[in-house]
Amino acid sequence: MNIKIDEFYMAQALKEAARALDKDEVPVGAVIVYEGKMIARAHNQIKLLKDPTAHAEMIAITQAASYLGNERLINTTMYSTVEPCSMCAGALVLGRVRRLVYGAKDPKTGACGSVFNVTDDKRLNHRVKVTGLVLERECAALLKDFFSRRRGSRRKSVG
Repeated sequence: MNIKIDEFYMAQALKEAARALDKDEVPVGAVIVYEGKMIARAHNQIKLLKDPTAHAEMIAITQAASYLGNERLINTTMYSTVEPCSMCAGALVLGRVRRLVYGAKDPKTGACGSVFNVTDDKRLNHRVKVTGLVLERECAALLKDFFSRRRGSRRKSVG
Protein backbone atom coordinates (compact mmCIF):
# COMPACT_ATOMS: atom_id res chain seq x y z
CA MET A 1 0.00 0.00 0.00
CA ASN A 2 1.66 3.15 -1.20
CA ILE A 3 0.14 6.29 0.33
CA LYS A 4 1.06 8.46 -2.67
CA ILE A 5 -0.58 6.02 -5.10
CA ASP A 6 -3.69 5.87 -2.91
CA GLU A 7 -3.84 9.67 -2.81
CA PHE A 8 -3.39 9.88 -6.60
CA TYR A 9 -6.32 7.57 -7.31
CA MET A 10 -8.47 9.14 -4.58
CA ALA A 11 -7.89 12.48 -6.31
CA GLN A 12 -9.31 10.86 -9.46
CA ALA A 13 -12.35 9.71 -7.49
CA LEU A 14 -12.72 13.26 -6.15
CA LYS A 15 -12.87 14.54 -9.74
CA GLU A 16 -15.76 12.16 -10.32
CA ALA A 17 -17.46 13.35 -7.12
CA ALA A 18 -17.15 16.93 -8.37
CA ARG A 19 -18.92 15.87 -11.58
CA ALA A 20 -21.78 14.54 -9.45
CA LEU A 21 -21.88 17.82 -7.51
CA ASP A 22 -22.14 19.76 -10.78
CA LYS A 23 -25.23 17.68 -11.62
CA ASP A 24 -26.81 18.21 -8.17
CA GLU A 25 -26.20 14.58 -7.24
CA VAL A 26 -24.77 13.57 -3.86
CA PRO A 27 -21.03 14.05 -4.57
CA VAL A 28 -19.62 10.55 -4.49
CA GLY A 29 -17.02 9.35 -6.94
CA ALA A 30 -15.34 6.00 -7.47
CA VAL A 31 -12.58 4.55 -9.61
CA ILE A 32 -11.30 1.00 -9.98
CA VAL A 33 -7.67 0.16 -10.66
CA TYR A 34 -6.31 -3.10 -12.08
CA GLU A 35 -2.59 -3.75 -12.61
CA GLY A 36 -1.79 -0.05 -12.23
CA LYS A 37 -4.41 1.06 -14.76
CA MET A 38 -7.67 2.85 -14.04
CA ILE A 39 -10.30 0.65 -15.68
CA ALA A 40 -13.46 2.32 -14.36
CA ARG A 41 -14.53 5.76 -13.16
CA ALA A 42 -17.99 6.84 -12.11
CA HIS A 43 -20.04 9.22 -10.00
CA ASN A 44 -23.49 9.07 -8.48
CA GLN A 45 -26.26 9.22 -11.09
CA ILE A 46 -29.26 8.37 -8.94
CA LYS A 47 -31.34 11.41 -9.86
CA LEU A 48 -30.26 11.44 -13.50
CA LEU A 49 -31.12 7.78 -14.08
CA LYS A 50 -33.99 7.71 -11.56
CA ASP A 51 -32.36 4.57 -10.17
CA PRO A 52 -31.68 4.06 -6.46
CA THR A 53 -28.87 1.63 -7.34
CA ALA A 54 -26.95 4.13 -9.52
CA HIS A 55 -24.29 4.73 -6.88
CA ALA A 56 -20.80 5.60 -8.09
CA GLU A 57 -19.46 2.31 -6.76
CA MET A 58 -22.10 0.20 -8.52
CA ILE A 59 -21.55 1.93 -11.86
CA ALA A 60 -17.77 1.54 -11.52
CA ILE A 61 -18.15 -2.17 -10.70
CA THR A 62 -20.24 -2.67 -13.85
CA GLN A 63 -17.66 -0.81 -15.96
CA ALA A 64 -14.77 -2.84 -14.50
CA ALA A 65 -16.55 -6.15 -15.06
CA SER A 66 -17.18 -5.15 -18.67
CA TYR A 67 -13.53 -4.13 -19.13
CA LEU A 68 -12.26 -7.40 -17.63
CA GLY A 69 -14.90 -9.51 -19.35
CA ASN A 70 -15.54 -11.20 -16.02
CA GLU A 71 -17.90 -10.84 -13.07
CA ARG A 72 -14.95 -11.42 -10.75
CA LEU A 73 -12.88 -8.31 -10.15
CA ILE A 74 -9.94 -10.22 -8.69
CA ASN A 75 -6.84 -8.14 -7.93
CA THR A 76 -8.67 -4.83 -8.31
CA THR A 77 -8.76 -1.87 -5.95
CA MET A 78 -11.71 0.47 -5.65
CA TYR A 79 -11.25 4.07 -4.55
CA SER A 80 -14.44 5.70 -3.28
CA THR A 81 -14.72 9.17 -1.82
CA VAL A 82 -17.17 7.91 0.81
CA GLU A 83 -17.38 4.68 2.78
CA PRO A 84 -19.71 2.43 0.75
CA CYS A 85 -23.23 1.58 1.87
CA SER A 86 -24.40 -2.00 2.45
CA MET A 87 -25.50 -2.43 -1.20
CA CYS A 88 -22.14 -1.29 -2.55
CA ALA A 89 -20.13 -3.15 0.08
CA GLY A 90 -22.06 -6.31 -0.77
CA ALA A 91 -21.27 -5.83 -4.45
CA LEU A 92 -17.57 -5.44 -3.60
CA VAL A 93 -17.68 -8.77 -1.76
CA LEU A 94 -19.66 -10.52 -4.51
CA GLY A 95 -17.31 -9.13 -7.16
CA ARG A 96 -14.26 -10.33 -5.22
CA VAL A 97 -12.65 -6.87 -5.20
CA ARG A 98 -9.31 -7.25 -3.42
CA ARG A 99 -9.08 -3.86 -1.78
CA LEU A 100 -11.19 -0.80 -1.01
CA VAL A 101 -9.77 2.64 -0.26
CA TYR A 102 -12.27 5.25 0.88
CA GLY A 103 -12.11 8.90 1.88
CA ALA A 104 -14.80 9.97 4.35
CA LYS A 105 -16.60 7.74 6.83
CA ASP A 106 -20.38 7.48 6.56
CA PRO A 107 -21.71 7.39 10.14
CA LYS A 108 -25.30 6.81 8.95
CA THR A 109 -25.03 4.07 6.30
CA GLY A 110 -21.36 3.07 6.10
CA ALA A 111 -20.95 -0.69 5.69
CA CYS A 112 -17.18 -0.99 5.86
CA GLY A 113 -16.81 -0.53 9.59
CA SER A 114 -18.90 2.48 10.63
CA VAL A 115 -22.43 1.05 10.94
CA PHE A 116 -21.98 -2.42 9.46
CA ASN A 117 -18.90 -4.32 8.40
CA VAL A 118 -19.97 -6.22 5.30
CA THR A 119 -16.47 -6.15 3.81
CA ASP A 120 -15.00 -8.11 6.74
CA ASP A 121 -17.87 -10.39 7.75
CA LYS A 122 -16.47 -13.84 8.52
CA ARG A 123 -19.77 -15.44 7.47
CA LEU A 124 -19.17 -14.41 3.86
CA ASN A 125 -16.86 -16.24 1.48
CA HIS A 126 -14.74 -13.20 0.58
CA ARG A 127 -13.35 -10.29 2.53
CA VAL A 128 -12.16 -6.99 1.14
CA LYS A 129 -9.06 -5.31 2.57
CA VAL A 130 -10.12 -1.81 3.61
CA THR A 131 -8.06 1.36 3.99
CA GLY A 132 -10.06 4.36 5.13
CA LEU A 133 -9.64 8.10 5.51
CA VAL A 134 -7.46 8.77 2.46
CA LEU A 135 -7.87 12.48 1.59
CA GLU A 136 -10.62 12.44 4.20
CA ARG A 137 -10.79 16.22 4.60
CA GLU A 138 -11.29 16.83 0.88
CA CYS A 139 -13.86 14.05 0.53
CA ALA A 140 -15.83 15.16 3.59
CA ALA A 141 -15.76 18.81 2.50
CA LEU A 142 -17.58 18.02 -0.76
CA LEU A 143 -20.36 16.26 1.13
CA LYS A 144 -20.60 18.93 3.80
CA ASP A 145 -20.86 21.67 1.17
CA PHE A 146 -23.52 19.77 -0.77
CA PHE A 147 -25.74 19.10 2.24
CA SER A 148 -25.34 22.57 3.75
CA ARG A 149 -26.34 24.14 0.41
CA ARG A 150 -29.30 21.79 0.21
CA ARG A 151 -30.43 22.68 3.76
CA GLY A 152 -29.98 26.36 2.96
CA SER A 153 -32.14 26.21 -0.16
CA ARG A 154 -34.85 24.33 1.75
CA ARG A 155 -34.94 27.03 4.42
CA LYS A 156 -35.29 29.73 1.75
CA SER A 157 -38.16 27.92 0.03
CA VAL A 158 -40.03 27.38 3.32
CA GLY A 159 -39.62 30.97 4.62
